[in-house]
Amino acid sequence: MTDPSWYSILPPILAIILAIWTKQVILSLFAGIWIGTTVLSGFNPLAGVTGGLDGIVNVFTDPGDARILIFTLLIGALIATIEHSGGVRGFVHFLETRRWVHNGKRAQILAWATGLVIFIESNITLLVAGSVSRPLFDRYKISREKLAYLIDATSAPVCVMIPLNAWGAVIIGLIASTGIENPLEVFIEAIPYNFYAIAAIILSAVVIWKNINIGPMKKAEARTQAGDIHWPDATPMVDIAADTEVDESAPVPSALLMVLPIAALIIMMPIGLYITGDSKIIEGSGSVSILWSVSFALVVSWIMVLAKQLMSINELMKIFMKGAGGMLPIATILLFALALGDVANALGTGLYVATVVGDTIPAPLLSPLIFLVSAFIAFSVGSSWGTFAIMIPIAIPIAATLGLPIPLLLGAALSGAIFGDHASPISDTTVVASMASATDHIDHVRTQLPYALIAAAFATLAFLLAGMMS
Repeated sequence: MTDPSWYSILPPILAIILAIWTKQVILSLFAGIWIGTTVLSGFNPLAGVTGGLDGIVNVFTDPGDARILIFTLLIGALIATIEHSGGVRGFVHFLETRRWVHNGKRAQILAWATGLVIFIESNITLLVAGSVSRPLFDRYKISREKLAYLIDATSAPVCVMIPLNAWGAVIIGLIASTGIENPLEVFIEAIPYNFYAIAAIILSAVVIWKNINIGPMKKAEARTQAGDIHWPDATPMVDIAADTEVDESAPVPSALLMVLPIAALIIMMPIGLYITGDSKIIEGSGSVSILWSVSFALVVSWIMVLAKQLMSINELMKIFMKGAGGMLPIATILLFALALGDVANALGTGLYVATVVGDTIPAPLLSPLIFLVSAFIAFSVGSSWGTFAIMIPIAIPIAATLGLPIPLLLGAALSGAIFGDHASPISDTTVVASMASATDHIDHVRTQLPYALIAAAFATLAFLLAGMMS
């Protein structure tokens, strides 16, 4: 890693500006990679191109990153299999016939509640909630931008507060690396201080309850009520038009075609963590467990489809390839985002931003400041986990040295990472939320941002008050 300097922040800033301006996320990410590798190669633009390409290829040398990319393709195959088997249609019919979901507000509650219940991994939460709720949102004329916001506001914010999942395993490991003797206890004590995550979940519930539509979201809702699912110039992350054309007179498939594979996926996650952690769930490998989980769910789905003679193996393979192929855009974005993160780490982007804070900040201002710095890093890099790795080893020693509550500063670091990740157009969870909702990515970013800023304002005030009382 080079000595951090002001040009360390150029790659993520360039990528973010270009992504918002051009709506071309992949090209924007590569531009950020190129400027970063150009700096690393002594400001040689040609070497920056070759270095950028090598950086993208080198992503596959990290087993964890490679598993995430494979998982992305497999989850696309799983969703395609469940949808083609009729599982989603069966589940929606099950909810409607029992009068559980019979209007737009109930559909929004379903999307919100799914994010609370499925807390194993944020991307899984997004994909499940999006697949189940999207047909209902379309039926009751609730905008897909609203769906993307609701599932995005309840995926990572919930996952970050659960100790026994992939997120908890990563955070607890980082806490332990600072020399804390009881990392699990510290993590649990920090949960009440995760003010942004709590605010985001509560605010999204209030948005449903009071039907609060502000800024771009208000326009999106009006457009959807008028009968237009997308804006004329929108480019949805996924085209599901062909998949949603079903014969309403055909027999309704069983809801179990969706419920059992998803249950298998959820159950396998802690089992995978238990196995890979040598009987210690919190020490398990999140990337391995996620890959095992989606593979197991796919096998369960195939067995059910074949047992009911709904499709042949040849048809299942075609659906598998179609579903995986449909995820290539998101897999490509993730690949470039991971490469950009590697470049940012090599430049010391996170460390530069963190050290700018200095040593002269008054103690009561430290927790809100750590929250804001962590948010900026996550927004710039597009990764909450990457921000955890940067900020947790900084926040905990600061708290220990100054005699401040460690859970408070840990909560500030975690909250900032979630807010920055929630608001960033290059974040993987933001991209997956757009994909799961089949909406235009930049439209999702624009409609969600006002709500994220409101939750962040509440969190900042809460951290200020907590810092003054500590």
